[in-house]
Parts: sequence; C-alpha cells; structure tokens
Amino acid sequence: MALQGPIPVTFAQLFPHGCYIVGDVEPVKDFDASTNGRFVQTRDKQTRELVWQVPVLDADPEVKPAQKTVSVKILSSVQPVPPAPMPGLPITPVEFGEIAVVAYVNAAGRLAWSIKVRQMYAPRSMAGVGKPVPNMKENVS
Repeated sequence: MALQGPIPVTFAQLFPHGCYIVGDVEPVKDFDASTNGRFVQTRDKQTRELVWQVPVLDADPEVKPAQKTVSVKILSSVQPVPPAPMPGLPITPVEFGEIAVVAYVNAAGRLAWSIKVRQMYAPRSMAGVGKPVPNMKENVS
C-alpha cells in the first residue's frame, strides 16, 4: 500500500470552520519510560522531537458535541507558546501548520485519528474563520 505512516493534510481540510484553544500546552507523558515520581516526556517515533499537546475546540457546527474537543500533538524541541488571546473573544483562535494525521484503532475498537503538527500560530485572517472549504467532490470534473 502506498500510504504508510503519517498522512499530510492542510489546516483547511482538518478544521474548515477553524478551531480554538481550550486548555494549556502540556508535555505528553511517556508511560513506558516514566516511573513513579520520575516524569519522562514522549518523543515522536519518526522525528525524535519532544511531543506536546493542546486541547482545541473544533468550530464545525455539524460535529457532535462529544467530538468537539480534540487533542493536537505538537512536535517541538521547546514548549510551544499559544497565540495571544484576541480582544473580545473568550477563547483563542489558532491555526496549525505542517499537519499530519495518523490512523489508529482506539480502546472501543473504532478508527480514530491522532493529529500531529509542527507549527502553531494566530490565524492569518479572521475573515476565513467559519467559512467551510468547498467539497472536494464538487471540484472534480
């Protein structure tokens, strides 16, 4: 099979309505290497970069409430700093770059996706937030 490992995607494909930070950027614990009282941070298997995570709220109105918040893993040698909050907004809009998704089977036996990124930044323009990306099928001739 030609597809192996992480699958590159764009921010617009993953979050066509935008997304918002709803928690802190935290290190991901390596449960195998950590011991009682000794925390070891996970490193990405391919790049060996440290892995951080941040919870985000998917702004897509059609996403089920139980699936609205997802964890985005950030590969970085230093702790990433979220963009500054925007005046008048109770949550912070964010965009990600160099995104890849990895499929896995979760504990319930269902297909799930792990989101890995290399960049986190403030949206380039609030004009595009909330506007869906055209359906790819509509663009096929």
